[in-house]
Amino acid sequence: MAEGDSPIMRVGVVSDTHGYLSQSLLAELEGSDAIVHAGDICSRTHLERLWQIAPVHLCLGNNDWSYQYGPEVKQFVQFTLGGLRWQVCHYRERLDLPVCDIAVCGHTHRPFIETTPYGTIVMNPGSPTFPRTQMGPTCGRVLLQDGKVVSAEIVELQE
Repeated sequence: MAEGDSPIMRVGVVSDTHGYLSQSLLAELEGSDAIVHAGDICSRTHLERLWQIAPVHLCLGNNDWSYQYGPEVKQFVQFTLGGLRWQVCHYRERLDLPVCDIAVCGHTHRPFIETTPYGTIVMNPGSPTFPRTQMGPTCGRVLLQDGKVVSAEIVELQE
């Protein structure tokens, strides 16, 4: 690391766990500085387990109820992490892409990463529990340094 550079921040990105946290998912998230969950966690106990690994930024999915997690957990969340503006919503079409740097969605259980014409990175990490592609179970990983994205990738998990 060059003098003046900050350390790399690792963000684990997940969605659609649907009440199950596999050992391979937990192993991948271990060592994260933060976790972003794009909804359908479906378990207060599992949210608490993720908090044992790192601070969690969570939105509600269509299978989540706010009374499970508290009034601070909403369908759409915005925050700053690693010097970048993040938005998280279970549904991609509800994201306001021109006003954020990184946007995370879920719901489809199909992973992708793309960059919009605005320069926003959009990620759907897929699902580690009920994948809907031949990739199998997946999550995402974003590495940040000095207010920039070093890398963003989909991680294939062992079943």
